[in-house]
Amino acid sequence: MSPKDQLSFRFKKIFQPDLPEFAVDIKGLTKRYAARGKQPAKLALDDVSLAIPRGSFFGLLGPNGAGKSTMINILAGLVNKSAGSASIWGYDIDAQERQSRAAIGVVPQELNFDPFFTPRELLEVQAGLYGVPKSERRTDEILGALGLADKAHAYTRSLSGGMRRRLLVAKAMVHSPPVLVLDEPTAGVDIDLRRQLWDYVKELNMAGTTVLLTTHYLEEAEALCDRVAIIDRGKLVAHDKTSAMLSQLDSKILTVIVDRDLDAAPAIPGFAASLVEPRRLSFHYEPSRTKVGEILAALQKEKLGIVDVSTDEADLEDIFLKLTNGQ
Repeated sequence: MSPKDQLSFRFKKIFQPDLPEFAVDIKGLTKRYAARGKQPAKLALDDVSLAIPRGSFFGLLGPNGAGKSTMINILAGLVNKSAGSASIWGYDIDAQERQSRAAIGVVPQELNFDPFFTPRELLEVQAGLYGVPKSERRTDEILGALGLADKAHAYTRSLSGGMRRRLLVAKAMVHSPPVLVLDEPTAGVDIDLRRQLWDYVKELNMAGTTVLLTTHYLEEAEALCDRVAIIDRGKLVAHDKTSAMLSQLDSKILTVIVDRDLDAAPAIPGFAASLVEPRRLSFHYEPSRTKVGEILAALQKEKLGIVDVSTDEADLEDIFLKLTNGQ
């Protein structure tokens, strides 16, 4: 049985047969921190409602201090909410605390290990804490999948930063949770290890694991996530399919290289052009109102020969900056 088949079998066995529509369902979630010393009171989450479909690869984005980690810590049972409700895999985090915590695995930002444990010992202890029988533990399989098999018996203090980051993912997976939360998982991880980590996480997602990702690498979220939510100052400011969110920003940049040097961008009625280099022109336009052919035809009327053309699409970074006021 392959790793993803074993994973699918295990959480079908452990969790209820009637799978919930939403892996995570948050309604009116609010968190207020009281004033403490010189620290003023803070509203970290302000009436947030969010439903994450089962099986999705979901991106939660926002500036530092927006409330992302507070939300994750509430779901993990590390922070008490002030108001609202939340359920994980259909289990209420208050009324069914034990089941909801068993249904989630969290990979935190901080590297927190006992330096005198080996990776294998660490996973065995973690599996024991979750009550996973020895016959059902997947310690060696998980270490192998994350490229840590050759470090299974080394002390964690001897591991590199990237290896420790992958070990956090391994810890979160020992009880085969149907919901995996990744809080900035690739911070400090080099490109090769990042690719290896995402290959494993994508395999888990294809097997049915719902993945909730927070990241500052917006290109990563755009490439991986099928749905995205953006949170700012404790409020949910956007939530949609990634493709739908990208289409909301009706903006493209057309770059045209012409056949002679220019002293200034030509004055073409209806188009705002800028001269980037002596032969390179840049046009910002709205695809819903303007066709590329219209811009090229206008340039030909100016008796400019066109050597090359390229376009840049709007991306998540553009939307993120627009919705968070460029923070």
